[in-house]
Amino acid sequence: MGGIAVIVTVTMNPSIDISYLLDHLNLDTVNRTSQVTKTPGGKGLNVTRVIHDLGGDVTATGVLGGFHGAFIASELKKANIPQAFTSIKEETRDSIAILHEGNQTEILEAGPTVSQEEITAFLENFDQLIKQAEIVTISGSLAKGLPQHFYQELVQKAQTQEVRVLLDTSGESLRQVLQGPWKPYLIKPNLEELEGLLEQNFSENPLTAVQKALTNPMFAGIEWIVVSLGKEGAIAKHHDQFYRVKIPTIQAMNPVGSGDATIAGFAYGLANNASASELLKWGMAAGMANAQERMTGHVNVENVSKHIMNIQVVEIEAGT
Repeated sequence: MGGIAVIVTVTMNPSIDISYLLDHLNLDTVNRTSQVTKTPGGKGLNVTRVIHDLGGDVTATGVLGGFHGAFIASELKKANIPQAFTSIKEETRDSIAILHEGNQTEILEAGPTVSQEEITAFLENFDQLIKQAEIVTISGSLAKGLPQHFYQELVQKAQTQEVRVLLDTSGESLRQVLQGPWKPYLIKPNLEELEGLLEQNFSENPLTAVQKALTNPMFAGIEWIVVSLGKEGAIAKHHDQFYRVKIPTIQAMNPVGSGDATIAGFAYGLANNASASELLKWGMAAGMANAQERMTGHVNVENVSKHIMNIQVVEIEAGT
């Protein structure tokens, strides 16, 4: 590929993920801890790390600013992960998690505002990156300053270059893409997000209800829709064929980022021309392997291979 990545990952609102481990969180006084981790965060960077762990050819892009942005760039460089970010004036955000007494209390900064000039610079950079790419993953929220239809614009640019887009976002930015004329190749809503999009409740009979939901005109033109059911695996639709994915029980250490790892598994599988059922196995196995690691956005390749052997993918008839 002449040094240009097969897979490009997009993170438009990255952060430094800081976690503090405390025995007890005492309010209105000083808390001290020596157990601190600081890692490049944001859904797209989790995707990036897992593709890298799997041995995929990946380049990370998005926007980075200030000292925090420089820290993220240097951490990716240390990990030998290629990057092509656009610099912005404002500081990249922190996302703080305080782990205490079995609880996780989070403090999430809103993050920087991206200027029109910076948006233009990012889009020019993106145009260059996708010229030789095969797959783009777009994950997470939009930084302030970016219009709600921004992801629709990225999907359009990728499609004109015949690049497949794996989109993992929610709320208004997902709705905007679904309503637009340019469709991503794959989306991965969970049950809750699907219920929100369709304003329906699937608790009665989720399997049948989800299948019916995926035939909604809202999803027309999207080649792959994968609906995660947590421990129950997933239901997927590829063109007009439905699949039920059953996963073995595992001992989860840290489930955060498993959805991102699933996207990474799909991207890696696609880049390696996996069949439909192999693709589903790659995605689910990467998600499971991430849950077994203490660090978010990492997998042990041996665990991924083991899970692939134990995941069942069954073709199901529409409406069963």
